[in-house]
Amino acid sequence: MILNTVDTEKYEFEIKRHAFIRAMQRNVSPDMIEATLKGGKIEKFGKNNIRFMKKYKRFDVICVGEINNMKVKIFTVEIKEK
Repeated sequence: MILNTVDTEKYEFEIKRHAFIRAMQRNVSPDMIEATLKGGKIEKFGKNNIRFMKKYKRFDVICVGEINNMKVKIFTVEIKEK
């Protein structure tokens, strides 16, 4: 289910250390992660899981996390080559 009407400003975001390390290994800058979380498409799957997706020139950035109360925990950052 793709959601475009979720208000992400009311949630607090937490990026796990593992996700940040993986992002750096995949040449994804912190600015790209922030832009993906704020302005990307949102896909909800499972009960509490959520996926943020944003397209860039050479690849797509995908941030996968889960929602607990009013906090979104990002536990991995992936890229999808074009």
